[in-house]
Amino acid sequence: VYLSGEIHSSWREDVAAGIRDAGLSEQVLLCGPNPSHEDSDDCAAIILGMEEKRPNWDRIGASMNAIRTRTLIDEADVVVVRLGEKYRQWNAAFDAGYASAKGKPIITLHPPSLGHPMKEVNAAAMAVCEEVPQVVQTLAYVISGALPSPRDGDAWEPIADRLGKGNPNP
Repeated sequence: VYLSGEIHSSWREDVAAGIRDAGLSEQVLLCGPNPSHEDSDDCAAIILGMEEKRPNWDRIGASMNAIRTRTLIDEADVVVVRLGEKYRQWNAAFDAGYASAKGKPIITLHPPSLGHPMKEVNAAAMAVCEEVPQVVQTLAYVISGALPSPRDGDAWEPIADRLGKGNPNP
């Protein structure tokens, strides 16, 4: 599972803890971009040497990071794309487009307030989540069929009860 998106919060660690708590550690390998902003910016300059101009420095770093990103998305079974309120990670939207073009299932993760700005990315997603536990529960269901208690609690009603058993047009 490739975890794309902002690197300024603990959401990746929260997904990892949820995967562990759900007993899915054996089935799920998490990967993503380099979580160190400084290392991500400087990777090419560290490996290839300093450049005179900052625009070229950014380009060679971005190109080296693209090798990592494309390879990991290509190898992923599922891509989770996270956008948060504080940092708009345009690279995450790009990752979603790349994953979609590769036919990868996408799960988006963002607060409800970003529903409109994320509408095109959400349209390509197979699940749209607002909270990390929903991502973990989606992965648990996809992997093992395990379902959590209904999010709507006592207000939840099976579709067969609402629409009638055998309804050809639920």
